[in-house]
Amino acid sequence: MNTIQKVGHELHEAETRLLAELRAARQRLRAHGDHKTVQLTLGQKVADQVAAAMGSWNFIIIQSSILLVWIVLNVTAFVQRWDPYPFILLNLALSFQAAYAAPFIMMSQNRQQDIDRQQAQNDRQVNIKAELEIELLHTKIDELREKEVLYLTQAVNDLTAVLRAQGVQPGTLSD
Repeated sequence: MNTIQKVGHELHEAETRLLAELRAARQRLRAHGDHKTVQLTLGQKVADQVAAAMGSWNFIIIQSSILLVWIVLNVTAFVQRWDPYPFILLNLALSFQAAYAAPFIMMSQNRQQDIDRQQAQNDRQVNIKAELEIELLHTKIDELREKEVLYLTQAVNDLTAVLRAQGVQPGTLSD
């Protein structure tokens, strides 16, 4: 078996295996609808909602407004000071918020990382399939080129034979 046929055979096996995997994945997606429907646990839903809320401009604006009002009311003594200058109670509240927000955000990020990893795996499979198809096209073009060279060689040989039959020595023709 020559090298081109060997490579073609290996590519065909790999392509067949990959195409079967991609078809199975497509059938699973069609069975569950056009998109993947993943059942989220209650914790995952809460983590996503908390991360989405805390990562929004609404949250930042509201929290900044509350902090500004808190500080202004305690510095100006417009009302009774419940948290004087070093703002220990405010610091405690913000620490409490950060301590509880961080795990929710991390859970949401971990879930997003899993989704990104799966998408990267899917992209890799598609890229491999495209690479296999390109290799197959290269092989087909090489085969066509080989056939064309054989046809041209045969045509030259036939013409040479015709010229010899007519008594003309090939390569001695002049304009």
